[in-house]
Amino acid sequence: MTNIIEVVNLKKYFSYFGIKGRDFVKAVDGISLEVKKGEVYGFLGPNGAGKTTTIRCIMDFIHPTSGSIKVLGKDAHKDSVFLKKKIGYLPGNVRLYDKWTGQEHIDFVESLRGKSKFVEDLKERFNFDPGKKFKTYSSGNKQKLGLILTLMHEPELIIMDEPTLGLDPLLQNEIYEIFDELQKKGHTVFVSSHNLPEVERICNRVGIIKEGKIVGIEKVGELGEKRLRKVTVRFDVKFKKADFEFDGVEKIEEISDGLILTVRGDINPIVKKLASYKLHDLEISHATLEDVFLEFYKGKNNV
Repeated sequence: MTNIIEVVNLKKYFSYFGIKGRDFVKAVDGISLEVKKGEVYGFLGPNGAGKTTTIRCIMDFIHPTSGSIKVLGKDAHKDSVFLKKKIGYLPGNVRLYDKWTGQEHIDFVESLRGKSKFVEDLKERFNFDPGKKFKTYSSGNKQKLGLILTLMHEPELIIMDEPTLGLDPLLQNEIYEIFDELQKKGHTVFVSSHNLPEVERICNRVGIIKEGKIVGIEKVGELGEKRLRKVTVRFDVKFKKADFEFDGVEKIEEISDGLILTVRGDINPIVKKLASYKLHDLEISHATLEDVFLEFYKGKNNV
C-alpha cells in the first residue's frame, strides 16, 4: 500500500537563552511514522506533546532540525508549493480575515483552486450562513468555515488539527460521515486530536506521542487485545474472593453481593471459575481507548 506521509527520525528543537545561556526545547525528538493511502490516521497526545509541531513540519510551515518528510512521494520542503495544492489543511485554531464574509473566503479559495463541486453541499450539511463577516461568527461557525475551506475541493490528503473543536455532537457526527465518504473514495486523512472517543470512531490506526516521542502505533481494531476488561459479577451463593486471584486480574473490588474484577489479557480462566458458581448477574465490559491511552502514558517512554 502506498505511503502518503513518511516521517523518518524527525526532530524539531527550539533554542532560547536561559539563565545558563543557550538551551533547547525538544518539541519533537526523533519520531517516525507512515500514513497509508486511504486510511484515517489519528495522532494522539495531550497539549504540548508535539502534535502541532509535527504537523507544521509536514506542512513546511517550519523546518525540521533534522530528519526527513515525504508527502505524496514528494519532499515536504523542496516540493512545498506543489504539495499545498494537493492538501486540505485545518489548523487547530481557525484564524481568517475579520472583515471578509464566509462567502468571500470561499470565493478566494475558488480563485486559487477552481470551482468547487462540493461547497454547496458542505454549506447545507453544516448549516452555515456564508453572508456574515468572519469576526461576527461564533467559535463554532468559525470552525465550520475552516472545515468548508479545507474540504471543499476534496483534496487527496486532508490534515486536520482538532477538527471538531467547539462543535456540537450532531455536527461532529456529520463530519465523521464526511470522513467515511472521503475514505471510500480513496482520500487520506491525518487527524491530530486529544478527543479519544472521536479517534476511536473514525481512525484506522493511531500514533501516540509523548514528550516529543512516539510511544505507540496501533490499529484501532486491534486495541481490544491490549484493553482491560471490567467483570461485574453478582452471586446467588457464597463466594470466595481468593478464587479469582489469577494472573492478569489486576484489581478485585468487593460489592454487596459480588465482585468487580479488572482483568488484562485472557478472560477464559475467570469464566471457567465463574461457571462453578450459581450467578445472579454477570456483565463484562471493555475499557475504552482512553484507558489504553492512559496506560501508554503511565508506563512507556518510547517505542
